[in-house]
Amino acid sequence: MSLYGKDRGGMRQVFFNTWQKYKQSQALQGIESLLIDVILLHPEYHSILENQDKYLDFDFPPEQGQGNPFLHMSLHVTINEQLSIDNPPGICQHFQTLQQSHGKHDALHILLECLAEAIWKAQRHETSELEKDYLACVTEQVKK
Repeated sequence: MSLYGKDRGGMRQVFFNTWQKYKQSQALQGIESLLIDVILLHPEYHSILENQDKYLDFDFPPEQGQGNPFLHMSLHVTINEQLSIDNPPGICQHFQTLQQSHGKHDALHILLECLAEAIWKAQRHETSELEKDYLACVTEQVKK
């Protein structure tokens, strides 16, 4: 069971399985423990996780103003992992600063938005500047 890879349905299945196991009070294993923390932060996604038949292969086109909840939650997990090991170096200090002025959840979303933008830039421009762009965005947000 993997959260990362090219199999969109397989990655989403991890979220659906985690939600069902949680609701049935079954023991969560491995990444499921990380996922449930993020899922519980986002009650607005619970109805999606209740409807696997509809959302397993559903497209969330950004041009229609619809964010992809699976991408959003995956980025949350990535941010949580970064904060657990302070990688990229300095991210924990930036997060603490953002948290003081914005609160924990909003600070996490600021990091998430910066990471998503950096990933988009790296893919669009085929560069390897992901970490540099990510930290530049976070630093800019800290200065605001």
